[in-house]
Amino acid sequence: MPATPAASPCGEALDRWCRRWLPAAGPDPLVAVAFSGGADSTALLLAARARWPGRVVALHVHHGLQAAADDFEKHVRVTCQGLGVPVQVLRVQARHAPGQSPEDAARVSRYAALAAMAGEAGAACVLLGQHADDQAETLLLALSRGAGLPGLSGMPERFERHGAVFGRPFLSLSGTALREHLAARREAFVEDPSNTDTRYTRNRIRAVLMPAWQACFPGFRPMLARSARHAAQAQVLLDDLARIDLALTGLPPTISGLQALSRERQANVLRHWLNEHEGVVPSAAQMEALLKQVAACTTRGHRIHLKVADGFVTRAGPALAYTPSI
Repeated sequence: MPATPAASPCGEALDRWCRRWLPAAGPDPLVAVAFSGGADSTALLLAARARWPGRVVALHVHHGLQAAADDFEKHVRVTCQGLGVPVQVLRVQARHAPGQSPEDAARVSRYAALAAMAGEAGAACVLLGQHADDQAETLLLALSRGAGLPGLSGMPERFERHGAVFGRPFLSLSGTALREHLAARREAFVEDPSNTDTRYTRNRIRAVLMPAWQACFPGFRPMLARSARHAAQAQVLLDDLARIDLALTGLPPTISGLQALSRERQANVLRHWLNEHEGVVPSAAQMEALLKQVAACTTRGHRIHLKVADGFVTRAGPALAYTPSI
């Protein structure tokens, strides 16, 4: 696809992402940018507009979670009007369910809203403004929760959700670099007051842990990003192995087929089955209990009925089954 000259770090990062992830979209795609009005999404919108003149649409999600949300929407509309970029706004109710954090509820509703608007606009992909600092925060948060490889893989450069393709071209750039770029161009953006609210775990990481890491390990962000890439590569191999083992054990997996595998491969194939085919992720304690039941299942009458996520793993004859809670 023809690319406009990359005259800035933002343009160069977008160009690299497009060469790797967007060649199948054709020479003149319609591209959507998730535009909150903040510094990161403003830099991304400007870079996308420069690369695809007249082929960019801005998508804004109004969460209604804070008083400033209406002001954010006004800023977004004014900015897009000045840039000559069409904008779509969708208002959502991002109230969190019992046991769900406000951040998770907002993220789920945001991706669903962005995918819906992108589909309506006919966009080839939705670009997101997360950058290297966000990636580092994500990895530190995953470490604090004892996450496995999927969590330690951080945020991917490209992924699909709700039928839409999403991309993160700025994962190699720091937030400081983006803000310096906007300052040099004298571009306005809004500051989200919730970003300094230390009731949220990610904000505490940003305010306390990130400066400490920077003081001890200057330039640590690329190193954390490299670790995330290594974890992601390892997870790809584990997923490949799980598909091979699932072909041997059957779908859903038979108990005898699982017992022929090592304990580690049993855990791997069970996680893959539950995640990819049932849409649930077992906790470490639930997986340990399930492995013990599989090992103990040596008679026809052995019963398995274990809580996993919001449902149950049970025995159905020679195989396992998953039943969601109603």
